[in-house]
Amino acid sequence: MNIEMLPPALIMLAGAVAILLTRPGMVRNAIVLVAPLLTLWAVWLVPDGISSTAYYLDYTIELVEGSPVRRLFATIFAIMAFVGGLYAFRTARRFELAAAFAYGAGAIGVAFAGDLITLFLFWEVMALFSTVVVWCGGTEKSKAAGIRYAVIHLLGGVILKVGIEGVMVNTGSVDITAMSVTDFSSAMILIGILINAAAPPLSAWLADAYPESSPTGSVFLSAFTTKTAVLALILLFPGESILIWVGLYMIFYGIIYALLENDARRILAYSIVNQVGFMVVAVGIGTETAINGASAHAFAHIIYKALLFMSAGVVVYRTGLSRCSDLGGLFRTMPLTTVCGIIGALAISSFPLTSGFTTKTLISEAAGAQGLVWVYFLLAAASAGVFLHAGIKFPWFVFFQKDSGLRPKDAPWNMGAAMVIFAFACILLGVYPQLLYQYLPYPEDADFYKPGKVLFYLQLLLFSGLAFFLMLPLMKRTLTLSLDTDWIYRRMFFNAAKVGARALADIRDRAANDLNAASGWLSGWLSANWKTDGPFTRSWPISATALWIAALLSVYVFVYYL
Repeated sequence: MNIEMLPPALIMLAGAVAILLTRPGMVRNAIVLVAPLLTLWAVWLVPDGISSTAYYLDYTIELVEGSPVRRLFATIFAIMAFVGGLYAFRTARRFELAAAFAYGAGAIGVAFAGDLITLFLFWEVMALFSTVVVWCGGTEKSKAAGIRYAVIHLLGGVILKVGIEGVMVNTGSVDITAMSVTDFSSAMILIGILINAAAPPLSAWLADAYPESSPTGSVFLSAFTTKTAVLALILLFPGESILIWVGLYMIFYGIIYALLENDARRILAYSIVNQVGFMVVAVGIGTETAINGASAHAFAHIIYKALLFMSAGVVVYRTGLSRCSDLGGLFRTMPLTTVCGIIGALAISSFPLTSGFTTKTLISEAAGAQGLVWVYFLLAAASAGVFLHAGIKFPWFVFFQKDSGLRPKDAPWNMGAAMVIFAFACILLGVYPQLLYQYLPYPEDADFYKPGKVLFYLQLLLFSGLAFFLMLPLMKRTLTLSLDTDWIYRRMFFNAAKVGARALADIRDRAANDLNAASGWLSGWLSANWKTDGPFTRSWPISATALWIAALLSVYVFVYYL
C-alpha cells in the first residue's frame, strides 16, 4: 500500500463514529461542526493526480485522485455537511446525525475515487447510510419508504457492479476514464449511475423517500446521491449524446409532477429530478462550457435546494404539516423562514442576481454554441416551468395564499443561522459568479449580465409568474394522489402477488380436501374388507397402526406444502 495522504472521507467517517459514541451536549455539537471543517481542509490538501493507492488481487486500487472537478464537488459536500449539521444538531437524533455524516463521507469518497472499485465501495456506503437517514423519519411510512428506497438502490448497485466487472474482464483495468456506450458493460454502468441520478422510469424512489424522512434528514438527502451521480457522469460519460434526451425528459417530468403535487416536500423532491436533468443535459453536450455548467449548477443546486428543504423542514417541525392545502399565511409569524424560502425559490428559478442565473445559463449557452437550437429553447421553456412550481407555487401556497390560522414560531436559532448562510451564498454567487467560476474544471469568464440576456430572462420569468396567478384556481391543490412509476412495484406487483397467493391457497385447500376425502374412503373400505386383521382394528399391533397413520400424514403434509 502506498498512501501519501488518507482519503478526506475518512475524517468525516470518523466524525460519524464519534457522533454515535457521544451523548448530546457540547462535545457532540463540537464534533458536528468541526468534523466537516476538518474534512474541507483535507479536501484542499489533495493534489491533482493519484495520491493514495492500494492493491487488491491483481489490481492497483487508486484510493484518492485529485482534479479540479473532483475538488469542487468534494468542497460543496463538506460545506453541506457543516451547514446541515448546524441546522440539525439540536433536533436530530444521534443515529440520524451519524448516518448523515457517514452518508456525506460516502459522497466525498466517490468524489475522490480514482478507480471503479473505490467508486463502487463508497457508492454502496452512500446507499446504506442514506437508507438509515430515511428510516430515521420515525414513522411507519418512512420505514416502508426506506425499504423501497433500499431495494431500488440495491438494484442500481448490482447493475453498476455488473458493468464494472465487465469492464475489468474486457480491458483488464479499473481506471476511471471517459467511455462511450458501445457494449453491455458500459451500458450497465450508465444505467446504474442514472438510477442514482433519479432518471425515469426509476426515479420515483426520490419523491417517495425524501418527504418521509425527518425535517432534518431531507436536507441531507437532497444534497449527495443525485449530485455524486452527476459527477460520475462527468468523469465517465462526457459528451454521450443520449444523455441530452434523458436530461430533457427528466426536466419536464419533474416540472409536471411538481405542478400536480400537494405536499410541499414532494414538490421540492420532484424539483430535484428537474434540476438534475439540466446537469445531465450539460454532460451530454460535453463541451468545456457545458461541463463547467454541469459542475457549477450542481454546486449552486446543493445550496439552494438545501435552503428550500430547510425552509420546508422548519414548517414541518413547527406545524407538523406539509400539505399545501393545510398551510398558508405563515409569513405573519415566520418572517425569516419565509424570506429564506423566497431566496431559494428565486435561485432555483434562475432569477438574475441569484446563483441559479449564473450557473444554469452556462448550460443554455453551451447548447446554443453547439447549434442545438431546440435544446436551447426547451431549456428556456423549462426555466419558466421551474419558476411556476418552485419559484412561485412553493412559497405562495406554504407562506401566503389563504390564512390557515396557524401561528407557529419562527425557526430555532441554529436552523435560522443555517438558512441565512445558504441564502447569503445564493445571492453572493449570483452577484459575484467569479467566486465560483475560478474553481471550475475549465477556465470560464462568461458575463451573462448583459442587458439583452437579463431582459430575456426577466420577461420569461415575469410572464410565467403572471400565468401562475391567472391560472391560480387551477393551481390550487386538493387531497389528490399523483401516480408515478413506483405504482408498478408498490401496487401492481403487490396485487399480482396477492392474487397468486390466493390462487395457490385455493389449490392447496382443494388438494387437502380431496386428500381427506380419499383417506376417509380408504379407511372405510379397509375397515369393511379387513375387519379381523386390518391396520385400524384391535388385532393389529399399535406400532403397525401408528406407522400406517404416519405414512398417510406424511403424504398429506407433502401435498399440503407443495
